[in-house]
This record gives sequence, structure tokens and C-alpha cells, in this order.
Amino acid sequence: MTETGRLVDHTGIADPARRAAAFRRDRPDITFHRMRWWDIPDVVTLERQLFRPDPWTAEMFWSELAWVPDTRRYLVAKDDSGRLVGYAGLMAVRDEATVQTIGVHPDLHGSGIGHALLHDLLDEARRRGCREVYLEVRADNRPALGLYERFGFTTLGRRRDYYGPGLDALTMRLLIAQVSRARRDR
Repeated sequence: MTETGRLVDHTGIADPARRAAAFRRDRPDITFHRMRWWDIPDVVTLERQLFRPDPWTAEMFWSELAWVPDTRRYLVAKDDSGRLVGYAGLMAVRDEATVQTIGVHPDLHGSGIGHALLHDLLDEARRRGCREVYLEVRADNRPALGLYERFGFTTLGRRRDYYGPGLDALTMRLLIAQVSRARRDR
């Protein structure tokens, strides 16, 4: 830790694993579970709040869950009242993974839930032997871009109008082999 109390790794960059562990310790009111079919209505409601103009449908989530655990991992985050406050999904095939979705309730943006969800997905990608993780994010979503950059994702390119007219996507990649090697060198 630094004098300011920030959790950092040997390079001086915030260490995602330590930050995720600190979140779970400091926020026992938020629990993480595997997404189940009965979570889909609440997930779709939150999805519609977060991802206009093109949210995923219930059928899309059903289709994704059909691939669990073979090539998918989907999680939900709930508060101690049982309210859904976040969700995330990963697709992993051979040595490559894709973050399919991450969503956090607008009242809790910046709370660490997205960080903890992404950390879990990346741990799953590592467990499955993936060397690279890809994702797409709206180019104007600065908070999400900051989160992904803190984890070490780099921008590969831009997809014009991917989310609709004037709504570009950035394609990003994380090389897991480099992260794992850096951790061994400590």
C-alpha cells in the first residue's frame, strides 16, 4: 500500500486482485452468484436502463446461459435485500475469451462492483487457459474505458456506428500471458 492507502502492485499500478479482495471485504452487503434463469427478468430490466438504444433481450440471455459452463460464465451481483445491482458475462473458446457484457446499476457506478465483476471474469479466463481477452465498449463510455485500462486492456481499433448512428465502439484486448508473467516476476 502507498501512503494514501491505494492498493498497488510492484509497478505502481492499482492491483486488480487486491482491489477486488478489498471490495469483497469492505462491502459484505454485495454478493456475487452464478446467473440463473430466474435472474433474467431483473437483468433485462437493468440492461434496458443501461444500454439504450440496443439492449440485449431475455432471449439473448437465455441463449447465453444455455452455453454455461461449456464456454460461458455469467454472474450477478445482489445487495443484501436481494436487489440485482450488477451482472457480467464471459465467453471463452480455446485460448481466447470475450467479455460479453458488464452492467452495474446507475446508482452504484464507481462503487467497485464493475471492478469485482471484471476481475472474476478475468480469473475465469485464466482458469480456462485463455491467453487473450477481448471486449467492445462504447467510445464515449469514459468510466468503463478507465476500468478496462486499469486492468491493462489496450485499444485495438474503432467500429464506427456499432451501437447505432454516431455511437462508435472501441475494440480492446488484454494479453493474459503478460499479466501472469508480470505477477511471477514479483
